Amino acid sequence: MQVRILPFGVLKDWLGGAAIPVELPEGATVATLLDRLREGWLSAPNGAALRGIAVSVNAEYAAGTQVLAEGDEVGLLPPVSGGCGEDLDLSVLGAEGLVAFTGLTRRTIESQRIVEAIKRGEDGAVVVFDGIVRNNTRGRQALYLDYEAYEEMAERQMRVLAAEARARLAIRHVTLVHRLGRLHVGETSVLIIVASAHRGEAFDACRWLIDTLKKTVPIWKKETFADGAVWADGEPFPAGMAVEREGAHEG
Repeated sequence: MQVRILPFGVLKDWLGGAAIPVELPEGATVATLLDRLREGWLSAPNGAALRGIAVSVNAEYAAGTQVLAEGDEVGLLPPVSGGCGEDLDLSVLGAEGLVAFTGLTRRTIESQRIVEAIKRGEDGAVVVFDGIVRNNTRGRQALYLDYEAYEEMAERQMRVLAAEARARLAIRHVTLVHRLGRLHVGETSVLIIVASAHRGEAFDACRWLIDTLKKTVPIWKKETFADGAVWADGEPFPAGMAVEREGAHEG
């Protein structure tokens, strides 16, 4: 049978950006596929690029034991470092009963406009996390960032996070918006807004959303400095999500 692999982030540097067809025997699992990659394209020492990754099958996170089928689309997802249409429809923000607004965009995020459109009379607090591109990282002068995503899966995960935040805490509304493409110093990369009757729930939800987004939503960041460019190290996936453990398959 044949499956297609989609490499993201640093793995694109090793495997290329396009979907790659791979022939596997019937009954092969995600782990079988990773072993095949390690024996072929990503033989030592490049096989280290698989450490700590998660895998998706048809845009859903998958375990190593999952059996693959003909035509499956398998995403190879390094730890994420973020922070589908080209444009977000901001006109919907005025709709009554809107409890969540999520999406990806390649246009400038109009933070203040979105905040003002979300406020309602019943809100006692609106907490905003506005993630901004800074001009240096660990002492290196940053010129710009490039963000990429597994877009279908990222948008789905963002919707899941918004719904989970509302289920966990007494909040009225959640906005999650993330930029893709090239961003320069001072531009907003990710905007999270939580509206609630009470400030405590709004603060708690906003912190949980950004912390969880940066670990589970498949968005990657490449940093270009005055002296070179690197893919940003991502935060480790939550326990049980990574298929390839750090240090696995070492001699």
